Amino acid sequence: MDRIDENILRELTADGRISNLELAGRVGLSPSACSRRVQELERSGVIAGYRARLDRVALGNGFLAYMAVGLNSHTKASQEAFEEAMADAPQVRECHNITGTVEYLLRVEVADIEAFKQFHTNVLGDLPQLGSITTYVVLASPKDERG
Repeated sequence: MDRIDENILRELTADGRISNLELAGRVGLSPSACSRRVQELERSGVIAGYRARLDRVALGNGFLAYMAVGLNSHTKASQEAFEEAMADAPQVRECHNITGTVEYLLRVEVADIEAFKQFHTNVLGDLPQLGSITTYVVLASPKDERG
């Protein structure tokens, strides 16, 4: 990785549909050299894939919350059961196993507070592994660089 690779990654992160010709111009390479660099970044796994960036409000998921979840049992079986339940919950857009006072950090996207209450009660509330929940409702996202 050098500065040119970093510039390529920055440009592709901002716009994954940019043409190779335009990308090459922005990073100061010939189109063929730029294409080779992008292919090498893909081959090496640095670029793991491309995806569409979705507008959650336009999709009807205007309510966003992060939830810190602690389990009441710290066994492998409890963690696996919790992770399976989160994988099956469409409201959970991200589930991270973290260090600290709780085991998981969830990114939850739903239509509104009523839909969040339903998720809180009927999905999380039904899990026997659940020990604690702390919810952080997102008011605004002045910086969000997720792809």
